[in-house]
Amino acid sequence: MTLTYIYADSTAVLGPLATFSEPHSYDLCETHGKRLTVPNGWNVIKEESSLSDTGPSDDDLMAIADAVREVANLNMSPTGSDAEIFAANSSAQEGQIGRRGHLRAVPS
Repeated sequence: MTLTYIYADSTAVLGPLATFSEPHSYDLCETHGKRLTVPNGWNVIKEESSLSDTGPSDDDLMAIADAVREVANLNMSPTGSDAEIFAANSSAQEGQIGRRGHLRAVPS
């Protein structure tokens, strides 16, 4: 949980863990978040996070998988001038053992 406070309003807000740092905010473990007390006269606002709606949905994951498949298919089947470049690179690398990109396998 993240504790944020504003002296001018005498208010402390305890909410879900923040994704970025802000002045006057502190991250607390669950135990300390539950035991939080504030000075007399201060207001406490506790924002509960819904644990059921965490992480990406199935639709989000399928969209990512489809995008990865699309890019992989584009790289696997070059067309037109890309095919000529691919063929030229393949024939240039035939004489080099284990050549792939900038890495080389050294024969024993």
